[in-house]
Amino acid sequence: MPKSGENSKLKRFLFHNQNTAQTIAKNTFWLSFGEITGRFLRVAIIFYAARVLGVAGYGTFSYMTNLAGLVTIFSDVGLSGVLIREVAKDKEKRMALFSTSLVLKMALLLLSLFFIVFGTPLITSIPISKTLILATAALFIFDSLRRFGSSIFRAEERMELEALINIFTQVVIVGIGFIALFLRPAPETLTLAYAIGAGVGFIATVSFLLPYIKRIISHFDRTLIRSLISAAWPMTLASIFGTLMVNVDTIMIGWFFDAHAVGLYAAAQKPIAFFYLLPALIVGGLFPTLSRLVKTNAEEFTRVVERGLSAVMLMAIPLVVSILLTAEQISNLFYGDAYLGSAASLRILSLTLLLTFPATVLIHSLFAHNKQKDLVPFWTFGSVLDVILNWLMIPVFGIIGAAVSSVISQLTINGVLWRKARAVSPFHLLPRIGGIIKATALMAIVILGMNFLNIPFIFTIFTALLTYFIGLIVFKDHTLIELRRTVSNAYHDSGDK
Repeated sequence: MPKSGENSKLKRFLFHNQNTAQTIAKNTFWLSFGEITGRFLRVAIIFYAARVLGVAGYGTFSYMTNLAGLVTIFSDVGLSGVLIREVAKDKEKRMALFSTSLVLKMALLLLSLFFIVFGTPLITSIPISKTLILATAALFIFDSLRRFGSSIFRAEERMELEALINIFTQVVIVGIGFIALFLRPAPETLTLAYAIGAGVGFIATVSFLLPYIKRIISHFDRTLIRSLISAAWPMTLASIFGTLMVNVDTIMIGWFFDAHAVGLYAAAQKPIAFFYLLPALIVGGLFPTLSRLVKTNAEEFTRVVERGLSAVMLMAIPLVVSILLTAEQISNLFYGDAYLGSAASLRILSLTLLLTFPATVLIHSLFAHNKQKDLVPFWTFGSVLDVILNWLMIPVFGIIGAAVSSVISQLTINGVLWRKARAVSPFHLLPRIGGIIKATALMAIVILGMNFLNIPFIFTIFTALLTYFIGLIVFKDHTLIELRRTVSNAYHDSGDK
C-alpha cells in the first residue's frame, strides 16, 4: 500500500472511533501515552526536588500535595464517573449532564477550598507557611477542574484530547518547576510551579469545551441533581477508599512525626502511586465499552472484564517481584543515600499493586452494572479500618506500620470486592496468567543473579525487562498474544473504512 495510504490508516486508527475493538485500542493507547508520558515528565522534577529540598523539605511538599489529593475526592463525590457513564449511554443529554454536574462540582470545590485554607494548620504538627497553603489551594482548584473537564473527553471516547492536554500540562509544570527550584529551592516555589502548570492545563481544557461552557446556564437542569448525587455517592466511597490508601498514611505520619519521616514515606509511596495509574489507563479505555455492553451482550462483557484483568496482571506481577528484589537500588538511584530508609516501606507497599490493579477493573465492571451501592458497607469498613490501623501502628512502628496498614486494609476490602464482582459477572483469571507467572519467575532468577554479581542497577533492570518479554513469548502467554491480535485487527480494520 502506498505510504499515503498507511498514513491515512494510522490517522483513522488514532483519531476516529470506528468499531468496538479499534475504539478500545485507540482510547487505551492515548490514555497510556498521555498519562505515562506526563508522569515520566513529572517524575523527573520529583526526583530532582527530593534531592535539592532534602528529606524534610520534600516531606513538607509531599504532605501538602497528598492533602490536596485527599480533598480532591470530596470535591468530586463521583460526579466525573457518573458523567462518563451517563453520557456514554445517552449522548443527547450530554449538555444537560455536563452543565448540572459542573454546577455541583463548583459548590463542592468552594467547600474543599475552605478546608485547605483554614483547616490545614489545625491537622498537622509540620510548620506550613501561608504561601504554601495558598499555592496548594490554587493547584487543587485548577487540577480538579481540568480533570473534571477531561471526563467529557472520556465520555465521548476522545481520549486523544485528554492525552495531549495532560502532556502539555506536565511539560509546563516540569519546565517552570526546574526554574523555580534553581532560583529558590523551597516547597513553596515548587508547589507554585505545579499550580501555574495546572492553571495552563485548565485553560487548554476550557478551550476545547467552550461549546459546553457557553451553555452551562441554559442547559442546567435541576431535576438531574438528585439522580446525579444518588448515582455518584456510592462511587465516592470507592474513590475515598482508594485515595485513603494513597494519601491518608502521609497525613497521619504528619500527625505523629516530623517532615523527615513524611519525606521517607513519600519516597517509598511515589513510585507505587505512579504505578497505580497503569490499571486506570486500561479501565479508562474499557469503561465506555463496558457501559454499552452491560445490557446488550453479557458474554462479551465478561470477556472484556477478563481481558482487562489479565492485562493489568501482565504489569502488576513483574512489577511487584522487581521491587521486592531491588528496593534499595531504586531508592538510592532516584533519591540518593539519604532516602535508603524508605526501602523497607517500598517493598511492603509494592504488594498493594497485586490488589489495586485487578480491583480497578472490578470496581468499574460493577459500576457499569450500577451495582456500586452493594459495596458501600465494605468500602466504609475498609476506609475506617485503614485509619484505625494507621492510628495503632504508626506510633509504634513508624512508616513501616503505615505500609503494613495499607496492605491489610486493601487485602480485606478487595477480597470482598472480588466475590461481589464474580457474582455479577463470572469471570476467570488464573487460567489466563500462567505464562505471566512463568516469565516473571525467569525474570526474578536473572535479577538475583545480576545482584549477586553486583551488575549496575540500570543494566539489571533493562536485562530483566527484556527477559520478561522474551519469557512471555517463549511461554506463549495468552494475554500478550491476545493484546497483539486485538491491536493488529483494530489497526487493519481501520483501513477498511
